[in-house]
Amino acid sequence: MADQQFTMWGTPHSLYAGKLRSYLIKKQVPYREMIASDPRFLSEVIPKIGHMVVPVLETPEGELLQDTTEIIDYLETRFADPCLAPAGAVQGVVAQFLDAFGSNYLLPLAMHYRWSYLAEQELFLRTEFARAIPQMDHAVRLETAGMIMNKFAGFLPNLGVAAAVIPAMEASYKELLAVLETHFQQHPYLLGGRPSVADFGMMAPLFAHLGRDPVPAGLMKTAAPSVFRWTERMNSPALADSDYPQEPDGFPADDALPESLIPVIACAMAQWTPGLRADTECFNRWLAALDDPRPGTLVSHDGKRQVHPHVGRVSYPWRGVTMERASHPHSLWHFARAQEVAQALTGSDATRFETLLGNVGGKELFALRTDRKISRQDNVLVLV
Repeated sequence: MADQQFTMWGTPHSLYAGKLRSYLIKKQVPYREMIASDPRFLSEVIPKIGHMVVPVLETPEGELLQDTTEIIDYLETRFADPCLAPAGAVQGVVAQFLDAFGSNYLLPLAMHYRWSYLAEQELFLRTEFARAIPQMDHAVRLETAGMIMNKFAGFLPNLGVAAAVIPAMEASYKELLAVLETHFQQHPYLLGGRPSVADFGMMAPLFAHLGRDPVPAGLMKTAAPSVFRWTERMNSPALADSDYPQEPDGFPADDALPESLIPVIACAMAQWTPGLRADTECFNRWLAALDDPRPGTLVSHDGKRQVHPHVGRVSYPWRGVTMERASHPHSLWHFARAQEVAQALTGSDATRFETLLGNVGGKELFALRTDRKISRQDNVLVLV
């Protein structure tokens, strides 16, 4: 029924819309997708959200939700089935960690492959961005799209994408693709026979940017075809996949992790630790310099509302180069969700997770702490 549908406001080329779309499909939530160029989105939805951003989910009751992580939290309370949350305690931490890793760490890499190779895929990108422009002559929309694209391409320096670090970034991505390829040759989803937030978080960069834009899509198809097949699977409503007749429909028993997932976790830990350490240190310096860091204080270097704010610049060694970029508090907020789940573990669950961290080189990462907690309030990050 139309009056029982959710509405996802987004665009086909949006990184985070890819995450939410995949979740809605797999969770079997009744929804329709509306393009962000719709007049109602611009005149009604954006003013209520407070800044231009996609995706936004509108409930059948008219409530507006923004940020894919919080949207998924909300829908999980509203729809019990199908269950996409692993029952195992350690499985749950791993799922939260990979969600944060995909949703945050891989953003600069996805943006690099989109904008650093603009000349090789410009018509595709212009056409995609033109879809999000209110109806006008197609040629005019393509021209206008070019101006919007220039704005997004201009984000690369703040994301740390520079000529000196691009070879290291691309090498790191190929390492990740290799371990993901080995895993998806054996299993349909990251944690086994069902998708979880781990898969949805990784879909954010690996679909719209890295699996759909012509240049990185070509790389994925030729270097990691099983990863590309996973992106297709994640947009199919079926949970079980006939590619893997031996895989039970569900998560592994006894809180086990697929053996082929361990190298994926280790790769993610190694690649993200230096940057998240720098983000933590930068946030703590910014916090210490505030005159009155009361609860509700906007996490922002200039006091302005932003989807992905920063609180200063960071510089740190990474894979033989120096990474210089704006700090990313959103990563800290998102990663803290996995930390909180880990900190709640007790007994044998806690012991097994500590053993896992030792095996994947993750002890330093999970020991990082901000001096104040961060939360989301009114669609922005604030101090708790």
